[in-house]
Amino acid sequence: MGLKRKPSVDPQVKQLIDWMYLQVSPFFRVYEVNYHAGSVYFYGMSRVSRKIIQESLTVQFASRGYNLAIESKLGEEVIAAVPFKQGKDRVWINAVLAIATFFTTMFAGASMFGADVIADPISAFEGLPFTIAIMGVLGSHEMGHYLAARRHGMQTSLPYFIPFPSIIGTMGAVIKHKGMIPDRKSLFDVAVSGPLVGLVASVIVTIIGLMQPPLEFSQAPGTLMIDLQMPPLFAFLQWLMGSSGQTIHPVAFAGWVGMFVTLLNLLPSGQLDGGHAMRAMLGEKAKYISSAMPVILGLVAIYIGTVMGQNAGIWFFWAVLLFLFATAGHPRPMEDSHELDGKRMLLGIVTFVLGLLCFTPVPFTVVTV
Repeated sequence: MGLKRKPSVDPQVKQLIDWMYLQVSPFFRVYEVNYHAGSVYFYGMSRVSRKIIQESLTVQFASRGYNLAIESKLGEEVIAAVPFKQGKDRVWINAVLAIATFFTTMFAGASMFGADVIADPISAFEGLPFTIAIMGVLGSHEMGHYLAARRHGMQTSLPYFIPFPSIIGTMGAVIKHKGMIPDRKSLFDVAVSGPLVGLVASVIVTIIGLMQPPLEFSQAPGTLMIDLQMPPLFAFLQWLMGSSGQTIHPVAFAGWVGMFVTLLNLLPSGQLDGGHAMRAMLGEKAKYISSAMPVILGLVAIYIGTVMGQNAGIWFFWAVLLFLFATAGHPRPMEDSHELDGKRMLLGIVTFVLGLLCFTPVPFTVVTV
């Protein structure tokens, strides 16, 4: 039966349909093409299995902003290319939030250098090294996700920095994913890219910070200070650099923050990076680990609080948070039957080990001098 295609007055639509037809035809004998409300429908007969079609075409169609679905209707096979439901990216929001975070982190950094920003606003620029370090660490984490998603044809936003008046001046950065996840390989690559890139940035920033002399300035009685406990990775870098002393440079502190963020993100539960990576590695079996993590973290908190006699409030908080993440479940990739290759499985194990090297039982305590 000859190919039938409804005419389109829009040359761009015709060009899109022609491109899709060239991608589909090696796997699917097409005898009719319909275009309706932005979606393209190919009617015909499969030349290969649906699994092969899905694996071969999902990423290509996603790169053009379309989800791919294969189904049967009234005895016919249909490949439907449906556009992602997404609004136009408003990059100005990313820019405004980044600028706001630039200033909130600079004010926070200036206070670490002992500057009185209220009495002398110009002294806020003393916090610029910390701003560059912390935004570089947090931004690199999200850009790792962004670039990996783009490489796999997934639609995602640029990073949104979150300004917040706190000791570091921010609540981090996030990206917004739009559309379906093509397969477990794509899910894994996007999940681990953020923590790995962010951790590399944290190590670099930590080394630079440890090369700087520790800050020495007197604090008035009653001043609140943060007493940090160093995770194994940070302690190793201190040993490597021959660093000692009770205080560290604010730039090194930015590296510490990056390691702590990496640890939290790699907890294998729900929608966290660790949850995504574990879901890609184990498939549906990952739900058991995801469900167990709140209990495990709660037991860790109890041990720290009772046996060690330390404040474990942060781990109780995250145990509750992980419980909420776990109950929310995990989105299923479009192609979920194809397991990861050995190299990715090994990389996943290494990634989680690196996350453990960022763990410390009591990350910080607030003390009064």
